[in-house]
Amino acid sequence: MTYQETLEWMFAQLPMYQQKGISAFKGKLDNIQALSNYLGHPERKFKSIHVAGTNGKGSCSHMLASILQEAGYRVGLYTSPHLKDFRERIRINGKPVSKKYVVDFIKKNKLFFEAHDLSFFEMTVGMAFQYFEKEKIDIAIVEVGLGGRLDSTNIITPEVSLITNIGYDHVEMLGDTIAKIAFEKAGIVKPGVPVVISEFQEETATVFNNIANERGAKIIFAGEKIPAIYKTSLLGSYQCKNVKGVVATIKELKGFDLKEKHIVDGLLNVSANTGLLGRWQYIGENPTVVCDTAHNTEGLSIVLDQIKEQGYKDLHMIIGFVKDKNLEQILPLFPKNAHYYFCRPNIPRGLDELVLKAKALEFGLKGDAYSSVNESVNAALRLADKTDFVFVGGSTFVVAEIV
Repeated sequence: MTYQETLEWMFAQLPMYQQKGISAFKGKLDNIQALSNYLGHPERKFKSIHVAGTNGKGSCSHMLASILQEAGYRVGLYTSPHLKDFRERIRINGKPVSKKYVVDFIKKNKLFFEAHDLSFFEMTVGMAFQYFEKEKIDIAIVEVGLGGRLDSTNIITPEVSLITNIGYDHVEMLGDTIAKIAFEKAGIVKPGVPVVISEFQEETATVFNNIANERGAKIIFAGEKIPAIYKTSLLGSYQCKNVKGVVATIKELKGFDLKEKHIVDGLLNVSANTGLLGRWQYIGENPTVVCDTAHNTEGLSIVLDQIKEQGYKDLHMIIGFVKDKNLEQILPLFPKNAHYYFCRPNIPRGLDELVLKAKALEFGLKGDAYSSVNESVNAALRLADKTDFVFVGGSTFVVAEIV
């Protein structure tokens, strides 16, 4: 198979949460453990940092990788989902895995995948771990896909774990309270392995403390330990809490020669070092156009607060969501004094733009519906003045179509 045919097989034949939703969530580790055994347990042959959380885990993973790269280490980075190309999920020092490796890995192991009905995510985790072993990396930064306790990445024993902000997302799988969600995220805490909590939240602190104590894991609340304010190339005031979690994690990492200069330079060169896209990313000027992949209540609240801090004449909001998003919670967050352009991301789970428009109207959000993201962007750019502000977001998949 060609690279494109390989991807089509992966996407079409096997469940993938980002495309299919809850039906792709298996909630057990049997398959990934079987795959790991079949591949010779590659995850045991490299060091790692494990990153979980509702918001900020992607940004934090890229920051950690950037700092370690600045120190001269060979750093694997596993994140999800991708924006433009599947290979963004698996990188070494910012360089995506080769198309040939992806094709060869699937070809070699296809019969095993089919026999065990492996999910898209399980296959991809196995691919990443074997690639990191093969390429003899110094350390991998591994971002949890969904939850933590039952996530496919949770077969690693890291040097340090990092848990970022906890909020309401994927409640149908992780639980309907912050405490229940925190319990699932805390599933990455391993016996004797330090865990950093980037943001102190009253509702989650007890859960994290209890689990860390049970497992003999040192627990660090970053806000209490990292008083200094570090600057980062990742824009958005919301990165402040992420940065504290990252710096605290780096300071807990033993056996690596990491100096203050590496931390400072790594945080200032994140996108250049790792290729991160879609976090408060400027994609146009006159008018200013910004996109962000925030897609749940907590993440969008932070981004919408950031928008309020911008100087502009009129505000244009291009938004689209997936079908299983809780619009009753999300739409009240959006400002009523903006021009809205409702669109549908081009995936099977994309919410119909007319359905979104009708629902948004119930919350006083007025605008027009467009059948594609590009159509809505073009409309906004036609109508916006040079002094206006245009925001594109609501879903990772909306942003993916324009970056």
